[in-house]
Amino acid sequence: MKRRNFIKKASATGLGLVAISSSFISYDEKLDKKEILVSNLNPVKPLVIATWNTSLAVETAAKVLQNGGSALDAVEQGCRIEEANEKNQTVGKGGLPDRDGDVTLDACIMNDKGDYGAVLGVKNITHVISLARKVMEETPHVILIGDGAEKFAYEKGFEKEDLLTESSRKAWEKWKETSEYKPIINIENHDTIGMLAIDKKGNISGACTTSGLAYKMAGRVGDSPIIGGGLFVDNEIGGASATGLGEEVLKTVGSFLIVELMRQGKSPQEACEEAISRIVNKPGKDFKNFQVGYIALNKQGETGAYSIHEWFSYNIFKDGENKNIKSDYFTKA
Repeated sequence: MKRRNFIKKASATGLGLVAISSSFISYDEKLDKKEILVSNLNPVKPLVIATWNTSLAVETAAKVLQNGGSALDAVEQGCRIEEANEKNQTVGKGGLPDRDGDVTLDACIMNDKGDYGAVLGVKNITHVISLARKVMEETPHVILIGDGAEKFAYEKGFEKEDLLTESSRKAWEKWKETSEYKPIINIENHDTIGMLAIDKKGNISGACTTSGLAYKMAGRVGDSPIIGGGLFVDNEIGGASATGLGEEVLKTVGSFLIVELMRQGKSPQEACEEAISRIVNKPGKDFKNFQVGYIALNKQGETGAYSIHEWFSYNIFKDGENKNIKSDYFTKA
């Protein structure tokens, strides 16, 4: 074997020794080298990360993983905690209603195989994250909406519940005095829970569930249940989820963007920061009055989070510890 060919082979199949310039390495060899580098990293698992201060939800998901459960089971069970939490007025039962006084819920879920299920504008069903999973696993479709999704829920044994609690009804009655539609940064009238997990097998799944913008127009749907917007998972690369003003996330397909940036070699933190920059750097964009935040993780268990404004936080279970962390943010600069 000629010396140059020997060096080329060693560079492509070793651990990235810089014994030869990239001009001597073929495209396929570059891909092989990247795969070898990734495969030799020791992933952190199990791991759970979720938007906002959702400690109990993350703890619940972590217990599923510690008991040998799948990432898919973990994110579903974790999100169900917030859906049942009536004090959280942005998710599930007790969510703030639309302008007509109806609480409508949106959710989506993705597994490690790339399968996806979502429900949009659902009334009378608390655990829409579980309903989204039913759509993914038990129908030929990926999205069901409104009455059709509700009908499907009853067929699958879900119970009908009044989602408008007394607290949320009083808040809606108060809002009607002025009927002013004005989302407030970091005040929970435009929030959600997005959750990502890596199980003991190294597989990644994600989930996202919300009641959407408070006092929205009837029929409004944001980013949370839309693949690539509120959530995206690629088991070979990582996952991302969004929170905040969904309209702005959708315009840049933010979660998909983050995963693709990680595919190109960016860390989860770098990818989240770039996704926020795609929003704030649009010409004429007035981002002072809305918030967007992202979380992300990659296959190696590295995580990232970034938002436009201060006070976005996320909960993370890693190395056996569950803690809430304040995210870095754009306007600090």
